[in-house]
Amino acid sequence: MNAPLYNAEILRLAASIPHHERLAHAQATVEKRSPICGSRVTVDVGLGDDGRVKEVGLLVRACALGQASSSLLAADIVGKTPEELAAARDALTAWLAREGDTPDWPGIDVFTPALDYTARHPSIRLAFEAAAEAAFAARAETADA
Repeated sequence: MNAPLYNAEILRLAASIPHHERLAHAQATVEKRSPICGSRVTVDVGLGDDGRVKEVGLLVRACALGQASSSLLAADIVGKTPEELAAARDALTAWLAREGDTPDWPGIDVFTPALDYTARHPSIRLAFEAAAEAAFAARAETADA
């Protein structure tokens, strides 16, 4: 593995997180924390009538890898279903564990240098885990209303 873990693209993503403000009226909010490094990502979601993510807000207090992952998630989350987010989360988890192919999420291959750094994997997964859980919780909230 020759690529540096904290490369220019990781740092660019970390510095440019879309939807980096919390939603005032989220349908669901989930916070995930990495016990290894203390990184935290909070994801607020609102679903549209079609059951897809309509709006998202993030609060990211994480290392550069967690920030970069949050940036990638936020750039393409709008329009996704809870199932699509869960599939992305599961594919990311499998790929990082070297049990699956590169996930079908734009730009995710930027984390290829992190594959051998298993202690960094929880930070990379935080945003995807929180988003999938929040989307399902928002759906349940809508169904109960």
